[in-house]
Amino acid sequence: MASEPVLAARELYRFYRAGEEETLALRGVSLRVGRGETVAVVGPSGSGKSTLLACLAGLDEPSGGEVRVDGVRISHRPETERARLRARHIGVLLQTRNLLPHLSVRDNVRLPQRAAARKPVTSARELLTQVGLGERMHALPRQLSGGELARAGLAVALANAPAVLLADEPTGELDGETERVVLGMLRERAAQGCAVLIVTHSAEVVRSADRVITLEDGRATDASALTARPASQGVPDATG
Repeated sequence: MASEPVLAARELYRFYRAGEEETLALRGVSLRVGRGETVAVVGPSGSGKSTLLACLAGLDEPSGGEVRVDGVRISHRPETERARLRARHIGVLLQTRNLLPHLSVRDNVRLPQRAAARKPVTSARELLTQVGLGERMHALPRQLSGGELARAGLAVALANAPAVLLADEPTGELDGETERVVLGMLRERAAQGCAVLIVTHSAEVVRSADRVITLEDGRATDASALTARPASQGVPDATG
């Protein structure tokens, strides 16, 4: 397991209010993901997994605690600053495949590259060729199969060679063969030094991960840390 944390969250809390009612979605979650490491986050529906991913990506602000990527704090900044940092350092693969329906696959990849305001490490054409969509780059999302949509979404997430890749159920709607292809691409990206965190219900994703963090009722437990420590030392947080 890599020791250098590329993604670090410290004591994340997230409150939601609706009238007099208050929901505590995250309760002091801490975690770290090292360079080249793949971490799976599992837990029942409503346990806070999607909220956690949104806070890690800077798409939502935690009510307390902080998130750092490559040593840079991304939380508790204006949305414009969070968006700029996200474009430069974080790739996000959402369940909705993060594709704009009116743009071609190639233009979907080019969009985050323009947002980063720097020359891309890999061109949209080359990146789509790497994920097996070189001949489909001019297609619209509605013209792609489920497997092609998954690979196109991954290409968008990888558009700026991010230090961190965050994925929300990236294989949830895929058949077994396509799931293995997507997981192979994620493992390849991790082997190149990317820190990968995957929110998932898939047993195949869990088996392929270096570590598994379980969320339940907004609290995190790192299974690898539990097995590594004697019971007499108590239960650690999910700092890895």
